[in-house]
Amino acid sequence: MSLKKALLAATMLSLPLAAQAQPITGVYIGGGAGVNFLDDMGIKPGSGTTAQLQAAGLGPSGNASFATGWVGVVSVGWGFGNGVRAEVEGNFRQNDVDSVTGFRTGVGATNSTGSVQQYGVMANALFDFDLGLPIVPYLGVGAGYVVQKWNSVTVRQGSSGGLNIDGDDGQFAYQGIVGAAFPIAAVPGLSITAEYRIMATLEGTIDATLRNQATGATTRTTIDTDGLNNSLLIGLRYAFGVEPPPAPVVAPAAAPAPARTYLVFFDWNRADLTDRARQIIAEAAQNSRRVQVTRIEVNGFTDTSGSAQYNQGLSVRRAEAVAAELARLGIARSSMTIQGFGQTRLLVPTADNVREPQNRRVEIILR
Repeated sequence: MSLKKALLAATMLSLPLAAQAQPITGVYIGGGAGVNFLDDMGIKPGSGTTAQLQAAGLGPSGNASFATGWVGVVSVGWGFGNGVRAEVEGNFRQNDVDSVTGFRTGVGATNSTGSVQQYGVMANALFDFDLGLPIVPYLGVGAGYVVQKWNSVTVRQGSSGGLNIDGDDGQFAYQGIVGAAFPIAAVPGLSITAEYRIMATLEGTIDATLRNQATGATTRTTIDTDGLNNSLLIGLRYAFGVEPPPAPVVAPAAAPAPARTYLVFFDWNRADLTDRARQIIAEAAQNSRRVQVTRIEVNGFTDTSGSAQYNQGLSVRRAEAVAAELARLGIARSSMTIQGFGQTRLLVPTADNVREPQNRRVEIILR
């Protein structure tokens, strides 16, 4: 086992077992795509092929390197509501062969274009960490079965010799996952995911063909390969049944306290009540029952037109008219203090003999 594989296995065994998490409860689906980096592979022909290799103009072993490829993953899983998730994943990776070196015994070998595909099924266990941040990091491990398929990877020696690798083999595979989810508030249950995955397969055996340099004759053989992948993915995950967060509860505004002072206005030199005056008196009577009242003051006033003696009597008549209406509405006269102040205590200060409408009034004060 290579050093990288050993480190991967150690990482899988050392994952934390418990942490406070933002839970997913129930079924979810996910998918992602990104870039895949397939590590160099040592290529070792099967036993009993030394003579055929020499006849093909090749040495006993080689090394394949790969261009950056791509990866796609889809999954369906279940969240247990405590941060733990379990899922089944299908995956596909493809990397073109960049070069194959080390096989030649004579002058340099040339390579045809070819590719290596890997596809399989994994079972993963993951844990989400709730750190109180806008993102939810997670760790996971997985194990499963992956098929490695080599497509027409050819190492040519001279004009006719060489090696053609074209076959597939399935092996046990295992992986570690480090990721983070970015919930989308506008769509409850939907998250953008970003992941790093490292996946390795056990050593497998792939069919190959050797071609004799001198005769062009072909011989079937096998090569032994393994695979270690480093993948970076961006994807989406959707958890079913996630309810939108409840709307913030806004406390209803407190009803304004009933007024304790009411103004009833009169026409010039009049003490009878208008319709508007009766509405104001009714409001005062109604609110007197809603607040704590020890007495009700009914104070009459006039403007400065006319004599002071006449105005004093007019202010009393106005106060009595209002008090009578309050009594008609059920307010006991014993709870009322009824007074007339004539042309004193002007609401709007004026000179003598001024007809000021706002001074022709009765004040109802709830004490």
